[in-house]
Amino acid sequence: MVTILVAGATALVIALFGTPLFIRFLVKKNYGQFIRQDGPTAHYTKRGTPTMGGVVIILATVVGYAVANLTAGRPPNASGLLLLFLIVGLGAIGFADDYIKISRQRSLGLRARWKIVGQAFVGVTFAVLALQFPNENFRTPASTHVSVVRDTGIDLAFAGAVLGLILFILWANFLITAWSNAVNLTDGLDGLATGASAMVFAAYTVIAMWQANQNCQFLADPSSAWSACYEVRDPRDLSLIGAALIGACLGFLWWNASPAQIFMGDTGSLALGGAIAGLSILTHTQFLAIVIGGLFVIIVMSDVIQIGFFKATGRRVFRMAPLHHHFELKGWGEVTIVIRFWLIAALCVALGLGLFYAEWVTVA
Repeated sequence: MVTILVAGATALVIALFGTPLFIRFLVKKNYGQFIRQDGPTAHYTKRGTPTMGGVVIILATVVGYAVANLTAGRPPNASGLLLLFLIVGLGAIGFADDYIKISRQRSLGLRARWKIVGQAFVGVTFAVLALQFPNENFRTPASTHVSVVRDTGIDLAFAGAVLGLILFILWANFLITAWSNAVNLTDGLDGLATGASAMVFAAYTVIAMWQANQNCQFLADPSSAWSACYEVRDPRDLSLIGAALIGACLGFLWWNASPAQIFMGDTGSLALGGAIAGLSILTHTQFLAIVIGGLFVIIVMSDVIQIGFFKATGRRVFRMAPLHHHFELKGWGEVTIVIRFWLIAALCVALGLGLFYAEWVTVA
């Protein structure tokens, strides 16, 4: 528990006091956000606001995790390093995207094909390595089984290891891309994605802590196969990164809240989306994540519905998508939308944790 507090506190301090220093650096370099002309007119006043704040979130998370491990006097485990690789890798792609936008003063950054190539490289590398590094109990960080609250009987390796690896790579990359895009779409109002992400990471910190305390490897008699225990390789490391992400998001939110003095940019949104995907894969809660991150799912679906309905009928369901822009055009204030969406995010997190605990009670 102490190391979890250390991870969160370290990341919080770095993000809280490091963000204003980064803001000064970005202002000096004249690295400001470019605002799309087809967005809500109220956003035009945000033009020039420093972006790429995700750099601070990523740095704070990595340092928080490292300091926590130093405090515990133990090296990082495979799951923790893999999750950090996913966060930093996707953050680097987002950084390149942000840099091109601000340096060329346009709303489009990396060309789509290069963005896809970069995300695929990070995702494939993560997926392949996640099925390596078995511990003394022959558990790898990830599993080829599809998971809800824990692994189900649906095994992607039903026709052999090679096909299982290929299907897992495709499945993992779908999750990574979906969650990265979900956070990216949500990052349209000051503090919205940052606050919602912090809530999701709080849920995953609790889940990873619970899995660590109820882990199968700690059974006095492993052959007893207590059905309620969790076969997760490194849940303590995952809880440390979850806590570090909470601290990093909260520290950054101090400066990102309306009126935002800095935006996280694609650097932050891709990294945070990757973190959610990685946590869902490594904690074996892939479908539970849909409930925990329900706000992000709702916002993505509003975009899908808008595009699909418009292509089919030529009409729009919402005044503008994603959903938060619809309410902006209806006259809702930005802070009102953010707070109400945070409430939805909190309800989704509470429901997800409730389902997680209810499943444990049922099988215990």
